[in-house]
Amino acid sequence: MTTTSYSSMLNAGIGMIDATRTMLNLWQPGMSGVDLYKAALESGLFPNITARRLQNFIKECFAPRYLVNKGGPSKILKSIESTFSSREFNQLLFIYTCRESRILNDFVRDVYWGAYSSGRETISNEDALLFVIRANQDGKTVKPWSEITLSKVAGYLTASCADFGLLENGQRSIRKILPFRIESRLGILLAYDLHFSGHGDNSVLSHTDWGLFGLDRSDVLNEMKQLALKGWFIIQSAGDVTRIGWQYQSMEEVIDALNKR
Repeated sequence: MTTTSYSSMLNAGIGMIDATRTMLNLWQPGMSGVDLYKAALESGLFPNITARRLQNFIKECFAPRYLVNKGGPSKILKSIESTFSSREFNQLLFIYTCRESRILNDFVRDVYWGAYSSGRETISNEDALLFVIRANQDGKTVKPWSEITLSKVAGYLTASCADFGLLENGQRSIRKILPFRIESRLGILLAYDLHFSGHGDNSVLSHTDWGLFGLDRSDVLNEMKQLALKGWFIIQSAGDVTRIGWQYQSMEEVIDALNKR
């Protein structure tokens, strides 16, 4: 679930995907953010990151994204880390990040997919700045942001999109839009994650998480029908009502099956 108000703290996670993988290897179930920080300092695995940035990374990025729900996201990430490709793994990081960060979530839907669907080839920091200014004016931040903060957050948004493969990487103010399609195994994992979180079949199909990949309900249904041919689901659809036969009874079973294919 994304936070209610927009936050400016995206910068703590920018350029930290490799650090996230290393942190996941250190994390064990039951560890708090404080415990993890101590373990990270003692490990010597982050020689190029200052203690202060490491602390901010855990407090503002890792913990709110991956240690929520009793560490549920971290447990899933650790269980698929060795068998999922970098693209699949990063897409899962992307989902968890957007669930926590409403501003990135909305930016991806409104600006990235809006630009993509209209045939544009680039997104600039200026595009992001206009988005942030409108949000600020609409009261989506806890308090009004200064011009400096507005500009910084605009850069954080495009840099975050670059980290997750939606935009061209590198230090630049105008970035090429990259093709971004949900990976099949990620689609399976996401569908079951939503199912086990208590969503009904039709709620799974229309959940907002799919919109992060530019998919609407009909797109998701088509994707799941294709996956059903491989035995992941049983789909029965008539009009606007769809029933899904879920072939696995727990996320552990799903992950075990995904890791074996």
